[in-house]
Amino acid sequence: MRILLADDQELVRGAIAAFLTQEPDFVVETAHDLEAALDLLRSAAPFDLVLLDYMMPGMNRLGGLQAVKALAPRVPVAILSGVAPHVVAEQAVAAGAAGFLPKTMSTRSLLAAVRFMAAGETYLPLTLTTQRDSALQELGSAQLTPREMDVLKRLTQGLANKEIARELGLQEVTVKLHVKTLYRKIGAKNRTQAALLAREAGLE
Repeated sequence: MRILLADDQELVRGAIAAFLTQEPDFVVETAHDLEAALDLLRSAAPFDLVLLDYMMPGMNRLGGLQAVKALAPRVPVAILSGVAPHVVAEQAVAAGAAGFLPKTMSTRSLLAAVRFMAAGETYLPLTLTTQRDSALQELGSAQLTPREMDVLKRLTQGLANKEIARELGLQEVTVKLHVKTLYRKIGAKNRTQAALLAREAGLE
């Protein structure tokens, strides 16, 4: 199996490559950024799987995923990340990624995931789906009214109270009351925290 591993952190790239190449049927080529990965896709022998670091230069969030898929449409492409939340993982899979691999996963799990994706399956760690379910449960237990959910959804979009009022056909003072109430219900101290909690629950 030929694997292309692209990560700008030399130690991480080296460690993952060293582990994967311990498998007798694995050959690993590495790249330090997206452009180098694209060059290898153009010039090297075909790959069976591509692993892309979410935060490396050139990625532009999931733009790099699309660039690789455009160049090698039949090759499974997975996203590697040390910090991205489950929402990003789900967005990546929705955009066509073969999976999402946290850099904190065990080497044994990484190996299983690589074989799984190379076989044409989609991989998402159980911890990410469990995290999403927990966040959804917490948001649901807050017992927000439909109108409060409308307001919260627009907070995650970065809208100001005046813009929310205009979209929902409400007075701005009414929106402020809804915002204050939902802060209390979900345990948020400000708009940013409320938006983060909502995104963690998959509300966008």
